[in-house]
Amino acid sequence: MDIEEWKSQIKRGTLEFCILQMIDGQSLYGYEIISRLEVWPILAARESTIYPLLRRLLKEGFLSSYWQETTEGLPPRKYYTITEHGRAYLKAMSCEWENLLAAVSAVKDTPCGRTKGEMIDGSDTD
Repeated sequence: MDIEEWKSQIKRGTLEFCILQMIDGQSLYGYEIISRLEVWPILAARESTIYPLLRRLLKEGFLSSYWQETTEGLPPRKYYTITEHGRAYLKAMSCEWENLLAAVSAVKDTPCGRTKGEMIDGSDTD
């Protein structure tokens, strides 16, 4: 596996979390979400990734949507908002995210990923 495949796997697992975080602060339309994610290249995603994800989040009740006319004479835009069910899900995801970050940091900061007192052959020194 190369680094691009690894980055792709990481992105798939975190886009949903990031999108819910973004929408929790304000209603956004699809292209706006795509544009905001482009600020972070590792999170940048195409329409073919974002729109199916938004449809799934709608279907699961984590998001709701509404259409709004534009003032520029452009077609109406579909805005997404987070539901109470979505906020509860986001809260649970945030807790798990913090647990994951703490565990990854602990593993990263432990020489060779060993627990304290563990030797290379797996035997304990305690």
